[in-house]
Amino acid sequence: MRRAAACLLIVALTAAAVPAAELHIGGATTDITPDKSVALDGHRNLRMSNKVESRVTATALALESREGDKVLDQAILVSCDLVAIREGILDKIRDKVKPRLSDFDVKKLVANATHTHNAPVTQEGKYAIPDGDGIMKPTEYVEFMTDKLADAIVESWQKRRPGKVAWGQGQAVIAQNRRAVYANGTAKMYGATNTEDFRAIEGYEDHNLDVLFFWDEKDRLIATAINVACPAQEAEGGTAIHADFWHPVREMLRERYGKDLLVLGWIGAAGDQSPRPLYGKAADQRMYKLRGLTRLEELARRIVGGWEDAYEGAGKDVRSDVVLGHRVEEIALPFRKVSEVEVAEARQEAAKYAGDPAQLWNYGWHQRVVDRYEAQQAGTEGDQKMELHALRLGDVAIATNHFELYTDFGIRIKARSPAIQTFIIQLACDAGGYLPSERAVGYGGYGAVIQSSRIGPEGGQILVERSLAAIADLWSE
Repeated sequence: MRRAAACLLIVALTAAAVPAAELHIGGATTDITPDKSVALDGHRNLRMSNKVESRVTATALALESREGDKVLDQAILVSCDLVAIREGILDKIRDKVKPRLSDFDVKKLVANATHTHNAPVTQEGKYAIPDGDGIMKPTEYVEFMTDKLADAIVESWQKRRPGKVAWGQGQAVIAQNRRAVYANGTAKMYGATNTEDFRAIEGYEDHNLDVLFFWDEKDRLIATAINVACPAQEAEGGTAIHADFWHPVREMLRERYGKDLLVLGWIGAAGDQSPRPLYGKAADQRMYKLRGLTRLEELARRIVGGWEDAYEGAGKDVRSDVVLGHRVEEIALPFRKVSEVEVAEARQEAAKYAGDPAQLWNYGWHQRVVDRYEAQQAGTEGDQKMELHALRLGDVAIATNHFELYTDFGIRIKARSPAIQTFIIQLACDAGGYLPSERAVGYGGYGAVIQSSRIGPEGGQILVERSLAAIADLWSE
C-alpha cells in the first residue's frame, strides 16, 4: 500500500511536465421528447405517458486538443435525460455518427443518463405495451432518439472552436442516502425511520458539487458540466414525461447566464442515493414552501447556489492551454455468485409471475437470476465486460462506469486519485444495474439483493482499481 501511495505521489509531482495544448470546444443540445404516448422507464409496473411536464433533452460537448495542426486527443460527452443508456443504444449512436465524422474516433464518444424515472422506455420486452396509433413503442422511440442524438453530436463537433476551461467545486445538499437500517440487521430502500426498530442511515452522502465551465474565444460562457452524486429522482412516478430537477437547474442557469448555455448533467456514484430525505421531511417541506418554491425548485436553488460558488472561484483560474487525455479500455468484472438459497427464491417468485403479461418486469427480475445460476453451474457465465472511459482535462480526472454505483466506490476513487478534482459519471455507455457495497449486501434489501445486482462488491473494487490505474496513466504521460 505504501508503494502504491508513493507511485501516485510521483505521478502527481510529475504532472506539471506533461505538455499542454490548445483546447477546442463545441456543443449542441437537442430535444428527445416523443410526440406520442410512450411507456415510462424505471418502475416495476407499466406507466403510459399522458402529458409532458418538462421536455427531456440531450446535450453534447465536443472537446479536442491540438498542438498547431496536430490533433492530440478528443472526446464527445453526451448527457441524456433517460433512466439509463440501455444495451445497444451507444452502438447505434456510433453507427449513425461514424459516416458523418471522418475526423473523430467514435470510440471516444460517451453517453450518460441522468436517471430520471419519467423518460421513455428504450428496451423491448420489459412491459406489455399496448398497440395504437398514438403510442410509440421502444424500438420506434430509439430510432427517433438516436437520430436526434447523432445530429446533436455532429453539430457539436462541427462547432468546435478554440476556447477556455475552468474547474471548481461547490457544495449542495442533494444526495440523501436512501437505505434505512433496522435492529434486526436488515436495510430497506426508502424504509420508515419513525419506528422503534430504526437504527441508522446506511451509508455516506457526497455533497460536493464538481463543475466544469467552458468559454469561447470572446469569453462568453457557452457550456457547463455539473457532477452531482445523486440521481434525478425527485419527481419519479406518475404518468408525465419529466426531466426532474435538471429542468429547473437549466432554466435558472440560462436565465442568469445566457439563454443558450449548454448544461450537462453528470450523475456521480449514487446507487444508494436519492434527493428525497428519509427523516426531517416536515421541516424540509416547510422551508421550501416558505420560500415559495416547489421541491424541484428547491433542489435547483441548491445546485445553482453551489454552482455559483464554484464559478466565483474558478473564474480566477481560466485556461486555454490544458492537457486533454482520453483512454478507453474494456475491463472484465466477475459476476456476483448466485447461491442455492437465492436461486430457489428466484425460481419460486418467477413462477408466480410467469405467463402474466402485466408482470413482465417482475418475471424478468427473478428469471434472470435463475438464468445466471444455470450459466454459473454450466461454467459458461464468463465475466461482465465494461467500457471504461478515463479522461484528463487539466487538473481534472473523469472516470465513467455502467452502474448505479454505490457512493462508497466513488469515494474510494476520488480519495486516491492524483487529480485535484475527480468526476465520476455513472450510468455511462451501458446499463449495468446496481453495484452495492459490502455493507449493503450484508443488510440486503432492494438495490443490494442478487436480483438487483449482477456485479458485487468484489467487482466494485476491481472497478475502483482499474479506474485509478487508467487515471494514473494519464498523469504519467
